[in-house]
Amino acid sequence: MTEKRTVAVSGKNVYYFGNGTAEGGAHMKELLGGKGANIAEMTNLGVPVPPGFTVTTDVCTYFMEHDQGYPDGLSEEVEGHIRRLEGDMGAGFGDAANPLLVSVRSGSRASMPGMMDTVLNLGLNDSTVEGLAARTGNRRFALDSYRRFIQMYGDVVMGVHTDHFEAALDARRRSTGVAQDHELGADDLAALIEDYKRIVQEGAGRSFPQDAREQLWGAVGAVFNSWNSPRARSYRHMHDYPDTWGTAVNVQAMVFGNMGDDCATGVAFTRDPSTGEPRFYGEYLVNAQGEDVVSGIRTPRHVNDGEDSLERIMPRAYSELEGLYKRLERHYKDMQDIEFTIQNGRLWMLQTRNGKRTGRAAVRIAVDMVEEGLIDERTAVRRVHPEQLDQLLHPMIDPKARGEAVATGLPASPGAASGRVVFAVDRAVAMAASGERVILVRTETSPEDIDGMRVAQAILTSRGGMTSHAAVVARGMGKCCVAGCSDLQVDYEKREFRAGTRVFAEGDAITVDGSTGTVYAGEMPTVPPQLDAYFHRFMEWVDGLRKLRVRTNADTPQDARTAREFGAEGIGLCRTEHMFFGEDRIDVVRRMIIADNEPDRVAALREILPMQRDDFIGVFRAMDGYPVTVRLLDPPLHEFVPKDPEEIAALAKRLGVDAGELRAKTEMLHEFNPMLGHRGCRLGITYPEIYETQVRAIMEAACAAADEGVTVKPEIMIPLVGMREELALLREMVERVANGVLAEHKQEIPYLVGTMVEVPRAAVTADEVAQVSDFFSFGTNDLTQMTYGFSRDDSARFIRAYIDRGVLKHDPFETLDTVGVGALVRMACEKGRAARPSLKLGICGEHGGDPASVHFFAGVGLDYVSCSPFRVPIAKLAAAHAALA
Repeated sequence: MTEKRTVAVSGKNVYYFGNGTAEGGAHMKELLGGKGANIAEMTNLGVPVPPGFTVTTDVCTYFMEHDQGYPDGLSEEVEGHIRRLEGDMGAGFGDAANPLLVSVRSGSRASMPGMMDTVLNLGLNDSTVEGLAARTGNRRFALDSYRRFIQMYGDVVMGVHTDHFEAALDARRRSTGVAQDHELGADDLAALIEDYKRIVQEGAGRSFPQDAREQLWGAVGAVFNSWNSPRARSYRHMHDYPDTWGTAVNVQAMVFGNMGDDCATGVAFTRDPSTGEPRFYGEYLVNAQGEDVVSGIRTPRHVNDGEDSLERIMPRAYSELEGLYKRLERHYKDMQDIEFTIQNGRLWMLQTRNGKRTGRAAVRIAVDMVEEGLIDERTAVRRVHPEQLDQLLHPMIDPKARGEAVATGLPASPGAASGRVVFAVDRAVAMAASGERVILVRTETSPEDIDGMRVAQAILTSRGGMTSHAAVVARGMGKCCVAGCSDLQVDYEKREFRAGTRVFAEGDAITVDGSTGTVYAGEMPTVPPQLDAYFHRFMEWVDGLRKLRVRTNADTPQDARTAREFGAEGIGLCRTEHMFFGEDRIDVVRRMIIADNEPDRVAALREILPMQRDDFIGVFRAMDGYPVTVRLLDPPLHEFVPKDPEEIAALAKRLGVDAGELRAKTEMLHEFNPMLGHRGCRLGITYPEIYETQVRAIMEAACAAADEGVTVKPEIMIPLVGMREELALLREMVERVANGVLAEHKQEIPYLVGTMVEVPRAAVTADEVAQVSDFFSFGTNDLTQMTYGFSRDDSARFIRAYIDRGVLKHDPFETLDTVGVGALVRMACEKGRAARPSLKLGICGEHGGDPASVHFFAGVGLDYVSCSPFRVPIAKLAAAHAALA
């Protein structure tokens, strides 16, 4: 993600928009960024947009690669556009009598809400503020705009933390006895401005700049630098956006929502971003600027719901807004996220972009838009990202549960989660790293909180609305979120929050329901989500488009049934060792492991046989008509025996053996490197009676299920094969036992014998292995370990540092390394199919549910992927996207 690119900066680095025409359009997002491209598009459509200009993303890249320098001629080009903007607005930039004020905003090609910096009211100083007051006849408004500008510029450009300004603002409110910022009078604001300038001088070591052009270039540089801020880098990593994109800078004439009670500012969505319902949804504030809405410092009003709605308070502006949102949605053919300002009753549109939405909303909007004739089914499938489906599969609180509701806020992002309360980002990251499930509780979130939000199970804020930073980012992440929970009083110093009479300290357990907005004391039981008709119709389109089959990894009948409900087309991995850990059988398994001779092992295995047979019968029933791949015992035997001396003594007593001898046996079984140890097919060769028992259990279960009318398709998988000879020897054993069982039961059940390709040698010699194999199933977890020489445990040790420093782009255990491990997979597919054209190819590692990896597997010609039950729809959608690509 840190790869550099060389930029040939053209002669045109700045693009103008205004007076109904623009030099760009929606097709130029790579150069103008999403915001700049869409502002240009709206301008060309005749939408009322304040004029301005966009400095391109290429300039940002140049700035980064040339030690924060600018291309030759850029300053002259910007100056020319400032003069054009002055002409359109009838005001002068820096003119003390008639000042032109501008906003300076970032604009990546993909939406990154709140991750980069913005400066509003730029151009104000001690002289121009008086000119603005005289021109508007509103001294309070002019001073309010100036104090906002000093705070924002001081923070973003000069590095003076906003908390210092907030403390001064709080002190001024207390001294004047008011509760809200807009209640401060002009004289109070004038005094506050002097406080702010003193804070800047002390914090930055220099005075606040009075020259408008110095202010402009300071803001442009700050926006470019914010592309590489920690929060922006973290957000890009989460969404896999390249560092090389850069951001554009949009300089736009200011329009003011804070000039009085006939002014307002707001954010709205053309459809509900949480549910997808086809209703206009938005929030606004009277006498405010846009940052007030998204920051959550004031609780906003609804645009079209309630006595104080925009529809009732400003009906003419609302009617125009309603017409524009419908027009924009029809034009873009997607749900739009819009920002608007009303100045003295006149509506201005500041932005439109494809709105971020929950997974549930994404599916419903896609289905509804097909029915409305806006898009076709293929476009609908492309519109929903595989990761978004994960949100639909999140658990919800069990309706039968009775919990103690302690607070209620806005249902900002659906789902339910329990965890330990945590207030600070660094504590959230540390607790999550130690295995704790945490709930991040904040007064309101800011972009600096992104890492804490990433590791949290849910986010809870006491301020803010449905379009606040917490709500928008949580929905994009698929995290449940409750925002604007005014019942909460958060105390960061004491690390606690109060909800009514209850006090919750850091570490206390709570449950957050982002679907209802309710906060509960303690942990609440959850149930799987209900998938609605929109989901099922959408998945029908997905199934009609994809070519790759999707199976599941399931070890119990319950897991198999769950997977079938999600659309699994068979089991790609049934781990027999997972069946051994039940309380009713683990000691029998241990007796088999510590046996010193074959007769004792066989005696224990006779007890295990009926247990495994019953398990397999249940799995075959659940997968009636679909293939079931059963992996014979894979892990080293020491994983089944205790390590603690007290547990060893207790086990010895239960088994009636000497504790010292048992301890010696467990020590002998210990593997220094389990990946290279006595496991997998090596167990089957050295202790054939183990595999013989398992094969008998599988085939007897198949016969029993077939007698019930179940269509059974067993596939027996030999793990950890590295040589043709290993598989040939064990295949002969499998066929001998399986055919014997079928003869005993007078059944004819077709079955396959294959191997898991997880040892690099098996991939390299796949043409030889395929001669004695009906199928390959790639175990990409172990194949990644053996190829890299990494352990999955290394993710917490150094892999994250590798990613941060650009050594790796992704954790190779989460997203397949297509260059190295992928080369082995591709080689095995090609050589295996060349030797045996009928060879069935699948993958059963964790990568089977990763969308990027699924794209690769579809490209190399696999027949199926297999993943956990809850990721089956995700893998299906990824397969459909691969087919469409």
